[in-house]
Amino acid sequence: MEIKVLGPGCSRCESLEKEVRNALAELDVAADLKKVKDIQQMMAYKILATPALVINDKVKVTGRVPKREEIKKYIQEEL
Repeated sequence: MEIKVLGPGCSRCESLEKEVRNALAELDVAADLKKVKDIQQMMAYKILATPALVINDKVKVTGRVPKREEIKKYIQEEL
């Protein structure tokens, strides 16, 4: 499973990365978690707001930090 947090490095981007790490730990799921700060790579996903959560190349959330339970649901959908 590949998970990407898209964003320039703002506090909300950091919060999203932390919540994803915690959700993965709670689910005991191994994933390749990457932070994408490059604007060209972010534009490839056609997002209009950051932070964004991408799981297996599918954009799940943009412009907000979802609750951990919501993140866990997205992870489980992609297992």
